[in-house]
Amino acid sequence: MPKNKVKIIKSLCKGCGYCIEFCPKNVFERSDELNEKGVTVPAIVRGDECIECGLCVMLCPDFAITMEETDDE
Repeated sequence: MPKNKVKIIKSLCKGCGYCIEFCPKNVFERSDELNEKGVTVPAIVRGDECIECGLCVMLCPDFAITMEETDDE
């Protein structure tokens, strides 16, 4: 069965941190990586623990987080 994988569109991120703050599984963490706007973007550090609740997608004010279907099981 296909599984969804969380992804960050770094160029759209403004570094608000909502994904970090509200993820129930702590999939995201702050990082030192900057996007082309000079904004610190979060890192996906525990992607395997994602429960695909979609909260990060719903809360992201800039539509910078997506769930993409993968063939991983």
